[in-house]
Amino acid sequence: MTKIILPELGEGITKATIACWHAKVGEDVVLGQEICEAVTDKASFVIEAPAAGKLKSINVDGGQEGLVGGVLGTIE
Repeated sequence: MTKIILPELGEGITKATIACWHAKVGEDVVLGQEICEAVTDKASFVIEAPAAGKLKSINVDGGQEGLVGGVLGTIE
């Protein structure tokens, strides 16, 4: 199982809001696929799938905040 982690997005940024997910739980994803979008007060960022497989879980839904280094979801 591979964790989808909210990466560091810039100096001093500790959290971001997940704007939307581009995949649903149970869907196949490929390595590097744009899987969700994170937004801060300064910019928006695309989060890519860190592995290929099925999106097993989404821990931070669209509209919710995630912490840098936190698990956004998992791929199996």
